[in-house]
Amino acid sequence: MQNHDVEALIQRMADALRQRIDAGALRDPLMVGIHTGGVWVAERLHAALGLSEPLGKLNIAFYRDDFTHIGLHPQVSPSNLPFDVEGRDVILVDDVLQTGRTIRAAMNELFDFGRPARVLLAVLCDRPGRELPIQADVIGEHFALEAHEQIVLHGPEPLRLTIEQKASEE
Repeated sequence: MQNHDVEALIQRMADALRQRIDAGALRDPLMVGIHTGGVWVAERLHAALGLSEPLGKLNIAFYRDDFTHIGLHPQVSPSNLPFDVEGRDVILVDDVLQTGRTIRAAMNELFDFGRPARVLLAVLCDRPGRELPIQADVIGEHFALEAHEQIVLHGPEPLRLTIEQKASEE
């Protein structure tokens, strides 16, 4: 795999978000990262944008539709949204968008906290493999991966991307 500068991708995302904020497309947005990789990306974006509200964190383990297949981690940390999302613009951040199922689960949980005015999706990596009609508004980079490959964000310090072979399913 070629070496991808994760910090440069995050800066590209921050620039795109800043343009939307400056143009008035996002008004005083809240930022929410999806546990774990999305939180790492969101922490850097939040700092780069200098947002006034604290960063929110979602752990969607109980909202996934596939935990019966992948299992449930025995130590699930709770979500933390230290603000009211009702009527607010929310930037939802994740590391990799593939099937769309993680984002669907995150939106289900987010709406349990209230009804945002708008939800904008920002992802570090976009790759083929959608199973649900979900797309990102802001993308660090598109990756054309084969079905047997996956992209993994390692971190939190330093953040780095690797492309790995998926474990064979028996």
